[in-house]
Amino acid sequence: MATEDKNRATAAAILPLVGGAANVASIAHCMTRLRLGLHDRSLVDDEALKALPAVMGVVEDDTYQIVLGPGTVARVTPEFEHLVEEGRAATPAASPAPAPAPGDAPSASAVSAVSADELAAQGAAIKAQQKAKNATPFKLFLRKIANIFVPLIPALIGCGIIAGLNGLLVNLEWLPAVTPALAAMASGFMALIAVFVGYNTAKEFGGTPILGGAVAAIIVFPGVANIDAFGQTLSPGQGGVLGALGAAVLAVYVEKWCRRWVPEALDVLVTPTLTVLISGLVTIFGLMYVAGEVSSAIGTFADWLLSNGGAGAGFVLGGLFLPLVMLGLHQALIPIHTTLIEQQGYTVLLPILAMAGAGQVGAAVAVYFRLPRNESIRRTIKSALPAGLLGVGEPLIYGVSLPLGRPFITACVGGAFGGGFVGLFNQLGDTVGSTAIGPSGWALFPLLDGNHGLGSTIAIYGGGLLVGYVAGFLATYFFGFGKELLAEFNVSQEPSPSTVAATGGTSPAPTATTGPDHRDRPDHPDPGPGPAKAPAGV
Repeated sequence: MATEDKNRATAAAILPLVGGAANVASIAHCMTRLRLGLHDRSLVDDEALKALPAVMGVVEDDTYQIVLGPGTVARVTPEFEHLVEEGRAATPAASPAPAPAPGDAPSASAVSAVSADELAAQGAAIKAQQKAKNATPFKLFLRKIANIFVPLIPALIGCGIIAGLNGLLVNLEWLPAVTPALAAMASGFMALIAVFVGYNTAKEFGGTPILGGAVAAIIVFPGVANIDAFGQTLSPGQGGVLGALGAAVLAVYVEKWCRRWVPEALDVLVTPTLTVLISGLVTIFGLMYVAGEVSSAIGTFADWLLSNGGAGAGFVLGGLFLPLVMLGLHQALIPIHTTLIEQQGYTVLLPILAMAGAGQVGAAVAVYFRLPRNESIRRTIKSALPAGLLGVGEPLIYGVSLPLGRPFITACVGGAFGGGFVGLFNQLGDTVGSTAIGPSGWALFPLLDGNHGLGSTIAIYGGGLLVGYVAGFLATYFFGFGKELLAEFNVSQEPSPSTVAATGGTSPAPTATTGPDHRDRPDHPDPGPGPAKAPAGV
């Protein structure tokens, strides 16, 4: 099947399982997930979605998120949007749901192992218990902040890789006629990133996006250098993305106030004028200074933290990052990463946080060896490991370690040791940073930068990955399984109830049970589905 046909078949298989085109309110995607706003959540068939071969898992948040993996999601989303548009244009008597592609049959639910069903059942139980706890105002606010920056990640990655390539060429004194052009490509987006942040902020907070961009553009306008604000001359870009975010939020509130009080006949003239005027004055004579101080403090604190407590700080950061990924809150760190990149040319935090993925990979390999008779989970691990090595941790988190319980904790231990390794070298003066955000694992190598040459930076980061792999493996192999858990899951593959029913058999599969190793995790929300399915192309 051609790639386009496969992507369209995946989209066609997903659409009826989320209630059809009429049930889809909004469509977006991040690096790994198709994010859908739905009118009626009850129309979604979760189990059938999880059974699709291209679907690694589902996560319910402020949007309904279907994990498809990097690359795949960017190709499936346009096909899905096209099918939704076709469905909306059709008559109410819609055509039958698209048939699964030849490569999609038989359904994974018909061949999954008993242990896979058990993981899915336990994941669903934890998810139900924790759903209400996740909807706190603070977490919802952080997710709004994340939604502002997620659409910017592709440009950050592309420009970051170009910046790294340009730095390499400059150091080698190769192609001197080309490097200025590469520098312009790498720096152009970062010079105007405040405008994009302002635009997305206004959109996310319910204002007019272009007004948010207009107010944020003040921050990067060269003419602010001629303004004296309270005895201090402003600098273009002062306050960076934090200032742009604050300015755009203010613009949204001013705009909403104007919509309530300005007569409709004057709205088109007065509202945008007052929004830009009031928000712009507050930005120039307040927000730029405050945000500039906060941005400087972030950079100073990051340098101080890694210079004085690098090993300990790296251990803590590397160990705590997987829970943030599990909660979907890791994207809220993007403003901090972006601020550091603006100030220093790279973020020193991302290489440390990336060690969490190394711990997860090591833990998954240990699970593979500890369950030699469970072909279901072993297949899941083999299909998800390539994505894990490239820094995409959702398949292994939601499909393996989190539903099992202890392996998730031991994966965090592996990430902690890897983070401590990289942090130690930062403390010794060998700074390891990333020129962009987004990838981790092996995919971060092209984005690495530091203060002691590329070779040293690559060696330290690679050493951290190795430490994370080994620590995650050892911690999981020796401490990741209690006796009950090992006895429960280290069994040969058995037919699932759906398989027995389909074949006319009479022997039901054992029902899922929840042992102590699964009940003692009250703070592990939203574990998502059972074992992940391999994304297309992995």
